Amino acid sequence: MDPILEFFKRDRFAEMIGVELLEARPGYAKGKVDIRPEHLNGFRAVQGGVIFTLADFVMAGASNADGRLAVAINASINYIKSGYGKVLYAEAKETSSNPKLASYEVLVTNDQGETIATMQGLAYRKKDTLTEIVEKMPD
Repeated sequence: MDPILEFFKRDRFAEMIGVELLEARPGYAKGKVDIRPEHLNGFRAVQGGVIFTLADFVMAGASNADGRLAVAINASINYIKSGYGKVLYAEAKETSSNPKLASYEVLVTNDQGETIATMQGLAYRKKDTLTEIVEKMPD
């Protein structure tokens, strides 16, 4: 299995929510969440926190896919349309980068291809590699 996809399977919160990283390569990632009843808010649309978690998680995949630890330092989301459907998808693309900072645009769509949200994020690239971080972490 892809080591980046394997690394992100360690994220217990994403696992609990049901967010899955489908693809990750430097500067790009794609993921999804199958909508469950517990994802819905009072008027039966997907809760905004689920949408944000999906977008944030996919941005993390794109920003960490080169094997160097990157953490989000800013994220701004715009909810375009209520989240209805069986599945939500997110696709993150790097729009600019330098050795310390990288900018990302994330598009969240439903299973009908409708735009649900857009997110812009900024990641800070640390010196540590993902391998070094995993070796230091308890299970």
